[in-house]
Amino acid sequence: MTKGETSPAFGDAKGGEYVKPNSHEQDKQRVFDSFCKKVLKYEARNYYGEMKRLRDKEVSFSELTERELEQLSTTDEYFKTEQIFNVLGDAIIVNDQSIAEALQNLPERNRDIILLSYFLELSDGEIGKKLNLIRSTVQYQRKSTLRELKKFMEEENVYERKDSEN
Repeated sequence: MTKGETSPAFGDAKGGEYVKPNSHEQDKQRVFDSFCKKVLKYEARNYYGEMKRLRDKEVSFSELTERELEQLSTTDEYFKTEQIFNVLGDAIIVNDQSIAEALQNLPERNRDIILLSYFLELSDGEIGKKLNLIRSTVQYQRKSTLRELKKFMEEENVYERKDSEN
């Protein structure tokens, strides 16, 4: 046989077709095959378990009561009336009409103290610095103004109840 010729016994062979894997290679293949099957089996089991847990916890929207649906929803109020108060260059928006009306009836300095305290969450000392007042004065005026607001709101509430009864 000369160089470059193939043996007549393997004339149609391309290489490697007739080589039998040794037992070590077969063992490796079997171990890898077993490993892959186990991984797939446990992954499928985990997936089905997770799906079962989700089915047990989740509820369809069609099964919810009207009250439960209301708890899950919200309503946008784009055109709701707003009252804007200007306090020392800050615009403070009050959305509640009755609170805005009560604040409107207060003297400007008392209104500013309430707005700075409850809407901008400033301390009495910080409010005092902004309004050139001492802290105790701010505290006294805040408390007395809150009493006035409470009285005004209660009176308005009484009038509203009387109007609704008529």
